[in-house]
Amino acid sequence: MPNFYQYFYIYVAAFVVVVMLYLNRQRRKHETHAAQLQQAIETGLMEPPSLHPVVDLTRCMGSGACVKACPEKALGVVNGKAVLVNAAHCIGHGACAAACPVEAIKLVFGTEKRGIDIPNVTPQFEANVPGIFIAGELGGMGLIRKAAEQGRQAVNYLRKKVGSGAADYDVVIVGCGPAGLSAGLSAIEHKLRYKLVEQEDSLGGAVYHYPRQKVAMTAPVNLALIGKVKFGEVHKEKLLEFWQDVVKKTGLEISFRERMEAIEREDGRFVVRTNRGSYTARTVLLAMGRRGTPRKLDVPGEESHKVMYRLIDPSQYQGQAVLVVGGGDSALEAAITLSEQPGTEVTLSYRSAAFSRVKQKNRTSLEQQQKAGRLRVLLNSQVKSVAEDHVEIDNNGVTESLRNDAVIVCAGGLLPTPLLQKIGIEFETKFGTE
Repeated sequence: MPNFYQYFYIYVAAFVVVVMLYLNRQRRKHETHAAQLQQAIETGLMEPPSLHPVVDLTRCMGSGACVKACPEKALGVVNGKAVLVNAAHCIGHGACAAACPVEAIKLVFGTEKRGIDIPNVTPQFEANVPGIFIAGELGGMGLIRKAAEQGRQAVNYLRKKVGSGAADYDVVIVGCGPAGLSAGLSAIEHKLRYKLVEQEDSLGGAVYHYPRQKVAMTAPVNLALIGKVKFGEVHKEKLLEFWQDVVKKTGLEISFRERMEAIEREDGRFVVRTNRGSYTARTVLLAMGRRGTPRKLDVPGEESHKVMYRLIDPSQYQGQAVLVVGGGDSALEAAITLSEQPGTEVTLSYRSAAFSRVKQKNRTSLEQQQKAGRLRVLLNSQVKSVAEDHVEIDNNGVTESLRNDAVIVCAGGLLPTPLLQKIGIEFETKFGTE
């Protein structure tokens, strides 16, 4: 009997130690998540950009399955319940909802404070304007797998409405992100005459603008001509490489650097006008993203080849004088990255008196680079003109001339909503609804 009690106490003690270690680990996790939430509140980063999860607190059991599933680390467990602790990081991935064991998560658009305009479409992805279809991010679907599926299904529906009227194309597809790429492959499969235009210089849509090595997709996707593609977790670079390989194998034709500027109805068909010309089409599929056209500075000299609207390869600016314009995370990250390049002279210009909606990590890194003399920050400043070897800046009411080799504008984008409303497409503003 003494041996029995000995073993019993040993097992009990071991069990207690394991439980205490587990509870201590959970406590540290919850404290970390609570600190992240507080930081997001203090820095004004509580508004998710688009599609995001809402947790039913009456059903949530705080298992943390959603936290583990989120590739953006946007969710945490605070006071025993799941909550968005890094809302600005959320990209509407949807893995959290699938992982929740009690179905306490739903994906919604907009918030109570900030609505998001979503076009009204039928289950067949047709807008209120007959013959115009909408798929992917513009229609509110940011998930790569579902956007690609919408592009495929939209073409399957619109091919039945092509008709026999005279036109250059059966369908003009605008945008070559996941939805547009998938739609183009479906158009080939159904032997449709198509025109696929993309305003950027490469395919990928929002994925093209992701930071390096960002996890881009974690679920299988069906593509016409290709079949089911299973990636598991994949980084941006690998996904873009795969898509480019698909284009080569299938012969998909894409017109890059071509931006849609208007759509008009004429003689029972559509006239799609771009910066390169115009095309007639029996149907139109809008598959562009919600980033819109880059917001311009509207100053003399902006058309110069040295003015860019995103940072691709920081190393190409080594030894140059670079001006970054903007006050969001993308602008700060670009300035910080450039300042780490050998011999690069970096200036960050922002029109307001302080950075408001930026991550604390970027604030800290920016301050460190400033103190080290690697970059200069000009608040309350605006670019007045761009010349070949310099820029003119209004710095707190005083015009200053800066030596300059390149300008990178990170000032966001202009959504295509007004253009689409001019076509007649109706929108519904979502305030935290599905």
